[in-house]
Amino acid sequence: MSDTASLQTQLDRFRDDFDKLRREIGKVIVGQDEIVQGTLLSLLAGGHVLLEGVPGLGKTLLVRTLADALSLKFSRIQFTPDLMPADLIGTNVFLEDDAGRKRFEFQKGPVFANIVLADEINRATPKTQSALLEAMQEHTVTVAGQTYKLPEPFFVLATQNPLEMEGTYPLPEAQLDRFFCKQLVKFPKLAELESILDRTTNIATPHATPVLDGARICEMQQLARQIPIADEIRRFAVQVVLGTHPDDPHATEMTRRFVRYGSSPRGAQAMILAAKILAIIDHRVHVAREDLRAVTPSVLRHRLILNFEGQAEGISTDAVLQDVLAKTLK
Repeated sequence: MSDTASLQTQLDRFRDDFDKLRREIGKVIVGQDEIVQGTLLSLLAGGHVLLEGVPGLGKTLLVRTLADALSLKFSRIQFTPDLMPADLIGTNVFLEDDAGRKRFEFQKGPVFANIVLADEINRATPKTQSALLEAMQEHTVTVAGQTYKLPEPFFVLATQNPLEMEGTYPLPEAQLDRFFCKQLVKFPKLAELESILDRTTNIATPHATPVLDGARICEMQQLARQIPIADEIRRFAVQVVLGTHPDDPHATEMTRRFVRYGSSPRGAQAMILAAKILAIIDHRVHVAREDLRAVTPSVLRHRLILNFEGQAEGISTDAVLQDVLAKTLK
């Protein structure tokens, strides 16, 4: 079999597995197609997801359903104001055996799992939130000078309530930048709400069953990176990111007026990786400009920092990004 034919076979299998996983999640989750797809794109790109929405919209259920559909170790951490870093990553415990020998032994925390649900992450203090930084970026945990590797694949899905709600702490910029994308979970529409009630108030409640394992997820992550991208298309992603910086020549008038600081280079990386997976799903072996345009809001909206005027005017980062996209496409 030629290399081209072999790659095409792998891509066909990629699409089949992606659809299989999406259908399995759809057995439980009603609507929210954009949120589900964005979450799966992040998983297959090796990134993490931040889900924002008011309580009761199914954010936690989505994460649990994804864990049920994958043969992976799942861990749920409920973030509260009194949660400490050691409660997440673990700590050294002093032990004594039957012979009286004493030693320190590392007791792993709940972060040692393949899929970690950080529930209501913005209800914990910044000190505890930052305990996830090394885990999310390096996939390791360091305690008392000793580094421990986390299992692969490692995927953090964090939920948060809007910051204007009581008892929440804004996530640090460095923490936000570690999230591959930020999905805004909106209230369901009439038909979706009726379907939710039908599924959740009957005797039989739908459940997802495992369809993929960790090894297959890692294979799909590597395959997605093989999709080529033309220099012109890559340059478009770079121009979009530069357009979010108020002091850059590519910035729009809206950016200069309302943005204090733009996206980091991680934003461009996320745009390209997500676009590559979109191309595979759309039966293509190359990235198109529309792929980048489609993923831009979710992968960049949390990487922009508005200035005082932008916050006072109630400007959303999504509006800034649409303005940047409109200019860059000209």
